[in-house]
Amino acid sequence: IIHVALEVGNIAEALSFYGNFLNFQIERMSETAAFIYFGYQFLNFAKVRDQIPDEQRHFGIAVDDKNLARIRLGGMGIEILGGRFLDFLDPWGNGVKITTYIQQHSIHQSRSRAQRHGPQPPQKNDDALAELKKKKISP
Repeated sequence: IIHVALEVGNIAEALSFYGNFLNFQIERMSETAAFIYFGYQFLNFAKVRDQIPDEQRHFGIAVDDKNLARIRLGGMGIEILGGRFLDFLDPWGNGVKITTYIQQHSIHQSRSRAQRHGPQPPQKNDDALAELKKKKISP
């Protein structure tokens, strides 16, 4: 999976909200969409939201410092839903699960070899590697 697209009510408000706890670069932005990169992770915000808040549907973000994210979210008045991860709903009802790279590695290692490895991803060509280097993202 290369990115997640989230429906939001307002692009500028989504950038402000996620910018309070993520350090990202805006790749492209308009009144109806924004594409942001943080590390190798990528989000696409789309200005449309007419569904009810997520209950089970969510996406995960790995951060370097989960406690710092918890502090920042608390300062924003965000209700933490509890559980093993740092779970919450954004202002548009999108389910978000904050974890750390170490926690993700532990979960990954607990899976069987077949579950962990599955099909191998395609090799990146020279153009793709150059684009990743330009964006300062390690392949």
